[in-house]
Amino acid sequence: MPRRINIRQAVMAADEKTANRLRRDLKERGILMVNLIGSPGAGKTTLLESTLPGAGFRSAVIEGDVATSRDAERIAKTGTQAVQINTHGGCHLEAHLVEKALMELTLDMVDIIFIENVGNLVCPAEFDLGEDHKVAVSSLPEGPDKPLKYPHLFSEAGAVLLTKIDLYQYIPFDKDLFWGDVTRLNPSAEKIEISASAGDGMQEWNELLSRWLGDKRR
Repeated sequence: MPRRINIRQAVMAADEKTANRLRRDLKERGILMVNLIGSPGAGKTTLLESTLPGAGFRSAVIEGDVATSRDAERIAKTGTQAVQINTHGGCHLEAHLVEKALMELTLDMVDIIFIENVGNLVCPAEFDLGEDHKVAVSSLPEGPDKPLKYPHLFSEAGAVLLTKIDLYQYIPFDKDLFWGDVTRLNPSAEKIEISASAGDGMQEWNELLSRWLGDKRR
C-alpha cells in the first residue's frame, strides 16, 4: 500500500537539528545571534549601517537576499565582516545555509552575529536559524496593521522595531493601534521606535543588544 511522506516536515526537522547545533556552538563561544526579519524596504540594512560603527561590540553580518550582493557590500564598507547568501528564489534563509556562512567568518573576533533575513514577513518567521532572538522590523510607511496581518512573526519576536519614525509628520500612522496590537500578541517583546538616519532610538537599541549579549554570556 503506497505511503504518503510529508517532505516539508522532514526537511524542517533536519534543519531544526542544524539550528540546535548552531545554538549550542555559539553558546560555547559566547556569541549572540540576532535574526532581523522585515519587509523589503523596512530599513534593515540601514539599521545595521547605523548600529555597527562604534556600538561597543564586535559584529558580523549574514545577508540574505534572493539575488545580488549589494547589501553585503554596504555592510562591508563599515569595516564589518559580511557574508552574502543568495537564495535564488527562496523566500527565507534556513539553518544549513547559515551554518555554511558561519564557516566564512572569523568567529574569534565576533560578539554579535546579525542575520538580515530575506525581505518577507511570513516564511522567515517559521524557520529556526539557531538565533537567540528574532527581531521584527516594521517601518512607519508600511502602516500600523502589520502585527495583526502577520501575527506569527510579532508573537515570536524578542523585540519589535518601528523604523523611519522621522516620517511621522508626513505620513498618517496610528501608533496606539500598532503598539496595542503588538502588546496583545506579545506582551514581553521589547518595543523601540527608531530613525536610523536621525539617530532616534539607536541608544536604546544598542543597550538592548548589550543586555542580550550579557545575558548570553552569563
